Amino acid sequence: MAANQRKILVTCALPYANGSIHLGHMLEHIQADVWVRYQRLRGNTVNFICADDAHGTPIMLKAQQLGIEPEAMIAEMQKEHETDFAGFDISFDNYHSTHSDENRELASHIYTQLKNNGFINSRSISQLFDPEKEMFLPDRFVKGTCPNCKSEDQYGDNCDNCGATYSPTELINPKSAVSGATPVMKDSVHFFFDLPQFAGMLKDWTTSGALQEETANKMAEWFETGLQQWDISRDAPYFGFEIPGEPGKYFYVWLDAPIGYMGSFKNFCDKNSHVDFDEYWKKDSTTELYHFIGKDIVYFHSLFWPAMLEGSGFRKPTNVFVHGYVTVNGAKMSKSKGTFVKASTYLKHLDPECLRYYYAAKLNNRIDDLDLNLEDFVQRVNSDIVNKVVNLASRNAGFIAKRFEGKLSAECAEPALYAEFADAADRIGNMFEKREFSRAIREIMALADKANQYVDEKAPWVVAKEEGKDAELQSICSMGINLFRVLMAYLKPVMPELAKRTEAFLNETLTWEGIAQPLTDHTVSPFKALFSRIDPKHVEAMVESSKEDAAAEKALADKANANTSPLAAEPIAAEIEFDDFAKVDLRIAKIISCEEVPKANKLLKFQLDIGGETRQVFSGIKSAYKAEDLVGKYTVVVANLKPRKMKFGMSEGMILAAGPGGKDLWLLEPHEGAQAGMRVM
Repeated sequence: MAANQRKILVTCALPYANGSIHLGHMLEHIQADVWVRYQRLRGNTVNFICADDAHGTPIMLKAQQLGIEPEAMIAEMQKEHETDFAGFDISFDNYHSTHSDENRELASHIYTQLKNNGFINSRSISQLFDPEKEMFLPDRFVKGTCPNCKSEDQYGDNCDNCGATYSPTELINPKSAVSGATPVMKDSVHFFFDLPQFAGMLKDWTTSGALQEETANKMAEWFETGLQQWDISRDAPYFGFEIPGEPGKYFYVWLDAPIGYMGSFKNFCDKNSHVDFDEYWKKDSTTELYHFIGKDIVYFHSLFWPAMLEGSGFRKPTNVFVHGYVTVNGAKMSKSKGTFVKASTYLKHLDPECLRYYYAAKLNNRIDDLDLNLEDFVQRVNSDIVNKVVNLASRNAGFIAKRFEGKLSAECAEPALYAEFADAADRIGNMFEKREFSRAIREIMALADKANQYVDEKAPWVVAKEEGKDAELQSICSMGINLFRVLMAYLKPVMPELAKRTEAFLNETLTWEGIAQPLTDHTVSPFKALFSRIDPKHVEAMVESSKEDAAAEKALADKANANTSPLAAEPIAAEIEFDDFAKVDLRIAKIISCEEVPKANKLLKFQLDIGGETRQVFSGIKSAYKAEDLVGKYTVVVANLKPRKMKFGMSEGMILAAGPGGKDLWLLEPHEGAQAGMRVM
């Protein structure tokens, strides 16, 4: 290993195993992958690992809804996640799961160390309990009326309408989102991690440069309000790891989730004996550890996680790199608008390298949100990659192939210009190192403009038509290809597949060190198309496909919920226009007569007065009413429904009744019908 070579362990936040990867997730994984590929390009040893976060109540309940074991569900989801990441060329060295033997052992070890060192205590707390499901309810599984603004159907921790935060016990008319039952208060012993004991260490660490300035400032606010003890246990039933020596008590998912970084790396080390787990995780390690995460989980990674590591005898992260959210077309990702795009849906329609480039072109090292503007996405990729970079190769390669048998000239035509491109390596490399990807891309594209300006001024297509100018033509085109080569070396961490195709064309592996010297007296391969322009129609198709994905997902969820929760509703049918609805003639009809239909289990036969006209209608509401009890009542009827020939006679309309079914179907009483009038408007 070279004296200056670094040993680096890099992680991305663990995707939760109850849903698909979407383009919001991909921001983080692309950002980390570009940084990792740059480090590898510079000769550093990098271990890039991740895993599925596979524990918790939501996963347990979703598996129940699907009628399968949690282990089967998380295994299937892990396959899907790994396929999506591979589709975007995320170069993980290992992808594992928090539901693993390695993670169980490490979580138990860390907990035991914390306990032995006096950082774990216990006390009894009161929580909402679902008496039907016989389980304690996490805040998000309690719904009710907001105590602040009185909005209904709000979660137990905060109100989507007014933004208020509160305890689930403060909700008005709370209901279990699992069973619909009214929860009761119940006491249980819980275990707590004594975070306040680490306040001094955390203040020093968070201001040491281990966090971005914005993150460190946020930590300072939390120190001012005072650190609180952290509840790290959950009661059975729970899908996770049982706490050693505490039957029926489980580690809260957020305890073993970050330990999953260690578990995945341990799994990698066990498969690769040359990698030493302790070298990267021991307290005095000289290796580097970096976490790429979203701003929504800063609290866990900047307070709990380093304190857990410190208290159990392990090293702390070198740095935690935090990014913002992804918006699409200036707004929050929307399923109804088709801008909530799953990774798999994107891959069916577009080249993953396009998104890798666009994200890199807009990413910086701050915690800013990134907007994926779909129109700008098309224009920028086509303008930068197709028109500037790839076009630089195509407009020169043809002459080299046809006139010089693929041979580049023996001399560099413009040493000063080439030096300008090569000398940018330190500057661009420093931007990659600091995750200032957008600045790096601007530098690279400025060089691309200069390269194209050079070719425009030299006009090889004109020189090619002049007698005795072969040497000049070869020099110009060789220079153009060499400038393209430098640009692609710089872009290799961002667009690895385009780099591979470029290497096949150049007959050379692109390296950072190789940038210093041009290719001379070297044979390149016949040029083949390296990259395809984005067709806006493919973007439109992706958006439409995302709408279909969302609709199918909702229907599936509704079906699952209908089987498990009394709060769930039937799936909503496809939307109709108002003009379609206006065609329906709804009327209040008086029931003149009603009788049972022989040999029919559900049907009743009605004679209805719909206002100057009598209609015969058959309706399947026999389970709710006796025929004789309905005479004189009123009902809503669809008066302009096409008559339907039935086994027992002609039905000339449709009766509408409300209620969940069975005996609970409701029509109008005589006084209600009279008040309603004879027409529903």
